[in-house]
Amino acid sequence: MRQPVGPGRLARMQQYVTVGALALVAVWVAWQLQAGRPAWAVLGVALVTLGHALVLAFEMILLRATHGADPTPRAGTRALLRAWWAEVLAAPAVFCWRQPFRSQRWPDRLPAAPGMRRGVVLVHGFVCNRGLWNPWLQRLTANGTPFIAVNLEPVFGSIDDTLGIVDNAVRRVQAATGLAPVVVAHSMGGLVLRRWWAEHGGGTRVHHAITIGSPHQGTWLARWGHTPNARQMRMSSHWLASLVQREHSDAAQRYTCFYSHCDNIVFPPRNATLPGADNRHLPGLAHVHMADAPEPWDELQRWLGPNENTCSPASAAPASTTGQARTAS
Repeated sequence: MRQPVGPGRLARMQQYVTVGALALVAVWVAWQLQAGRPAWAVLGVALVTLGHALVLAFEMILLRATHGADPTPRAGTRALLRAWWAEVLAAPAVFCWRQPFRSQRWPDRLPAAPGMRRGVVLVHGFVCNRGLWNPWLQRLTANGTPFIAVNLEPVFGSIDDTLGIVDNAVRRVQAATGLAPVVVAHSMGGLVLRRWWAEHGGGTRVHHAITIGSPHQGTWLARWGHTPNARQMRMSSHWLASLVQREHSDAAQRYTCFYSHCDNIVFPPRNATLPGADNRHLPGLAHVHMADAPEPWDELQRWLGPNENTCSPASAAPASTTGQARTAS
């Protein structure tokens, strides 16, 4: 049984921005060509379509400058350039296509009657929606795996205001399958998951949690954010401190946390690790691009179990949880 999913406010917002940018480009090109200035027409197209590349480059510079004494190996110039270029390509695909126009392409999928197939809940991050997960949703649908991918709203509200959305998704998946789901979260979604688990989770409601580029210890970049959820992601914020106090002492043992020394949003790199969790380094990957990396997908398959694992060896067992960071292979 497929569950309908509405586009959400963020999708509409990004539709307006994308269509508006394309209209602006068209008007500019027509104007400059009519005036006999083809070079200016090309320059305008480049500024609109590749302006985000400059922003990403600035973020990479900040990442490099703030590395400090972080124990994660410092990314070299070549690694940062490769990560930057991959992110330049990935960002428009996500923010100008998947999220605004394709967020409903793969509807939630739940069985009509409880079975023995474990389900998945997917939680996106800041200024994202369920369209981020489209490559995952396509594969989960092909595998016959039950799943719900949430839309977190209000987009710029407090993280605490989104807990009910995650609670409802986990409840529905468990009711439909008879099994606690695996929850996968990207970026801020990892903090939403942790807060929900601390407040409403309980030890039996989640089989395992996987986070990708989540600011578990905040991020340096959030100091420039002024929305409630951005302030909550600031390093050493009161909200993060209260989260740690609310969590059970062994909660981190149920997490696998992927992080990268080329993450242009969550840095310094160790801030995407969770003490006591199975922390895995994905070298050379920027923030959005990490969501499409094969390693988190393979980790999900291991936790779903051999019957679900159509993309990884069926003999793979769940990874052990440790407090030591290691490189994913």
